[in-house]
Amino acid sequence: MNNSLYINEIQTLFDEVQRSQIFEDQKTMTDAVPLFSVSEINSKYENEKNAEGFDLKQFVLSHFDFLGTKISITRETQLPIDEHIEKLWDELTRTAYEEKGTLLKLPKPYVVPGGRFNEFFYWDSYFIMLGLQTSARIEMMENIIENCSYLIQTVGFVPNASRTHFLSRSQPPYFSLMLDLLFETTKDENIYIKYYDTLEKEYAFWMNGEKDLENGSSIKRVVKTSDGDILNRYFDEENKPRPESYLIDIEDSENAGKEFYRNIRSACESGWDFSSRWFADGDKIQTIETLDLAQVDLNSLLWHLENTLVRSSSLQNLSEKENYYSERATGRKQMIDKYFWDENSGTYKDCHAKKNTKTSSEHIAALYPLFLGLASDEQARSVAKNIEGKFLYQGGLVTTTKNSGQQWDFPNAWAPYQWLGFKSMKNYGFDDLAEKIKSNWSSNVERVYRNTGKLMEKYNALDIETVAGGGEYPNQDGFGWTNGVYLKLKQN
Repeated sequence: MNNSLYINEIQTLFDEVQRSQIFEDQKTMTDAVPLFSVSEINSKYENEKNAEGFDLKQFVLSHFDFLGTKISITRETQLPIDEHIEKLWDELTRTAYEEKGTLLKLPKPYVVPGGRFNEFFYWDSYFIMLGLQTSARIEMMENIIENCSYLIQTVGFVPNASRTHFLSRSQPPYFSLMLDLLFETTKDENIYIKYYDTLEKEYAFWMNGEKDLENGSSIKRVVKTSDGDILNRYFDEENKPRPESYLIDIEDSENAGKEFYRNIRSACESGWDFSSRWFADGDKIQTIETLDLAQVDLNSLLWHLENTLVRSSSLQNLSEKENYYSERATGRKQMIDKYFWDENSGTYKDCHAKKNTKTSSEHIAALYPLFLGLASDEQARSVAKNIEGKFLYQGGLVTTTKNSGQQWDFPNAWAPYQWLGFKSMKNYGFDDLAEKIKSNWSSNVERVYRNTGKLMEKYNALDIETVAGGGEYPNQDGFGWTNGVYLKLKQN
């Protein structure tokens, strides 16, 4: 069986299963493992599907294995939250030494997020690593880096998650930050040399196509502005419904543009699936325009990657390379100021590359230049004021100021941005605000844990009596990045 084409090979059956909604969650079928060869399943399906009394669900259940498609964690008695998380590290650890169905093989064990997410996720893994560092689980930190490196070396990038249907997109490029985290833990600079080739390969993936661009055009993940400046955007190679949200995408695509599916998938590359941040009208998903934007978070992360390549080149006395990446990093720092800093609102915004304007969405990705030390003291002061006034609530930092019903919008508070917020404020000496961010979110996590015995994927920052909602699926329990950020914040 050719796993990269696995879902395509059962497309007729897959289409029927997803459209008929025999499973509550569309992800269930994408994670299923065939018990027989695909040709045998297809043949039996074609022969039996029109027979009287044919039961589609029964057919699928007898031809696929659904074991492990969802992680459920129960305890006889409720442990103190720190002990619960320590146990979770082991319970969320998985291995995939061979490909099974859509699951990609990886050389090392890894930690999955939890709930319906039973595979290796790229940017989640960085925030999981924060907790592993606090728990002194150094070997697992090294495993995560090794798995990322393996993926970059074999497929050219780290996919959104370790499944074949994610081989058309990545996620926010955190690999260079993972190396920093391991260096902070081990003080061994050799990791920057060991993974130099991997860093270069990931950079080449994000910059692929830049040489062919004319002013005012874009290709893959690269945008060339009308002024001739190079920026980056999120992108997906495919323009068709996502297998894991198949029917949702088909239904949402009515009255949408011809690149609707690619815009949807490109938003998934950002990790923000979904948010009014991507919508032209700030309201309806049908107006999604991810492809027309260059994003402040992505460009800040790529500046960090360029800077890490400077460091890595310097350690090896590769002066030509060091100069090259240094020029790239210097140029990008200027571009971040030019295209993402919005003087009028005193914060960072995304850039609408086609219109050469800032987008109207107010969102928490404005933290990235502070998190990575790119903002001036004046800019940082202005962003901090904005964050405190518009984003900080009783239960933590919200992601946007707009309540659209999407999960990456108000009033939800997500773990990654509590860490980014805390660290950003610490970087620029706003210690009181950093403490407030830490305290508001951590006490929310503790309250929900006391009430439910669970650590959630996301939290409601406004109504701390309510479990967070919105989005394409219910709130999940586990939960990798919540565990990681909670432990790291408690340590600081």
